[in-house]
Amino acid sequence: MSGLHDLTVAQLAAKLAAKEVSAVETARHFLARGTANGGLGAYLSTNEEVTLAQAREADARIARGDNAPLLGVPMAHKDIFVTKDFPSTAGSKMLDNYRSPFDATVVSRLADAGVVTLGKLNCDEFAMGSSNQNSAYQPVKNPWDISRIPGGSSGGSAVAVAARLAPAATGTDTGGSIRQPSSFCNVTGIKPTYGRASRYGMIAFASSLDQAGPMARTAQDCALLLSAMCGPDPDRDSTSLDVPAEDFTQSLGNSIEGLRVGVPKEFFGEGLAADVRAAIDGALRQYQKLGAKLVEISLPRTELSIPVYYIIAPAEASSNLSRFDGVKFGHRAKQYSDLLDMYKKTRAEGFGDEVKRRIMIGTYVLSHGYYDAYYLQAQKIRRMIADDFQQAFKQCDVIAGPVAPTVAWKLGEHGSDPLADYLADIFTLPGSLAGLPGMSIPCGFGAGHMPVGLQLLGNYFGEGKLLNAAHQFQQATDFHLRKPEGF
Repeated sequence: MSGLHDLTVAQLAAKLAAKEVSAVETARHFLARGTANGGLGAYLSTNEEVTLAQAREADARIARGDNAPLLGVPMAHKDIFVTKDFPSTAGSKMLDNYRSPFDATVVSRLADAGVVTLGKLNCDEFAMGSSNQNSAYQPVKNPWDISRIPGGSSGGSAVAVAARLAPAATGTDTGGSIRQPSSFCNVTGIKPTYGRASRYGMIAFASSLDQAGPMARTAQDCALLLSAMCGPDPDRDSTSLDVPAEDFTQSLGNSIEGLRVGVPKEFFGEGLAADVRAAIDGALRQYQKLGAKLVEISLPRTELSIPVYYIIAPAEASSNLSRFDGVKFGHRAKQYSDLLDMYKKTRAEGFGDEVKRRIMIGTYVLSHGYYDAYYLQAQKIRRMIADDFQQAFKQCDVIAGPVAPTVAWKLGEHGSDPLADYLADIFTLPGSLAGLPGMSIPCGFGAGHMPVGLQLLGNYFGEGKLLNAAHQFQQATDFHLRKPEGF
């Protein structure tokens, strides 16, 4: 079945439902591709026995006449979601070979919809990073150019989809970790409104920012997957919103004639590379051809999003990661003199440099005498950033702009300068801080024929409108259909 990997989720689901192909042969096909392309570093763990057992169960459900929307469709999960049948490491030595006694809500909801799990995907350690070079196991390579980064922290997810090692994958987005790797690898990814998808079983980085979302080839695929992933989870996630699950495919196909597309002037300053700007400008012209109207807007506090994010996120990480102390689960130092020494050595051995850096920053900004000066101020500015968006949405329906200032950079290019990576998040952080839904869709190519993504941001609960805007663009263009040579 050589062409199976070129089918979208929607196409695969239709073939499986029509019994033109079985879930078992589909799963075998993708497992073989994952093994053959192991050098990309996308997968951290697979378990053929478990995957094929799930596929056989899917085939049995199809035979019984079950019509779950994703029945038999294989996909892989970012290794930030805990799973019973696969190790859950969060890309860290701290959780090397950790086995969870339960599945994350997102994982179990997708399983209920019929998804077959191919394995767990590589990511920056505890989802901290913009390049996927912070994984404790191996860096992930961009299939468009293996000398370049795929973006982070959901780099393994983006690469698995781009290289056709999986039709779709889950990702998480704290400050841009679905959108940025989607942009760098030419895939479609969406982060829903904060609270739409349950965080239960998602290994926490920054609890007020972390949000799960799907990454696939098309907006239609993302709509199918997001419909299965979302919904209230009040008993297990206090931040889960009491908003019923929605079928996001229902809004696909609506006309975007008269859609007001906001273009923030702050996203088009001197920091934006000319090749990226050219691709974004071309995408905006395409929207005009489709009947949309461009409206210049302002998000005046865009520049403040970097310092605000890098105070709030590390503060929450410092608190969340205090549970990794070697007592109940995860890595424990082998030699120590007393309890305090065990804590110190366990954390020194188990955490990588970037995680330690963020824990230290977070502990500092939460410490006595600095909490008011830094953390409290950052929370106030966060509210102002959210207010900027609400002002903007009085003038427009969706906001469009670049995902990142450049195309994917070379592995190791930023060396030991974490600030260079942090600055690459300038366009994704504002939406994350406001808790808004955001997407990246393929819209062209820049220097070195590297992919460029268009970022679309919507107002709260505007996922349907966003997905339709993305779908209409993809009906008129073929950027999302292009794949890296050799895959």
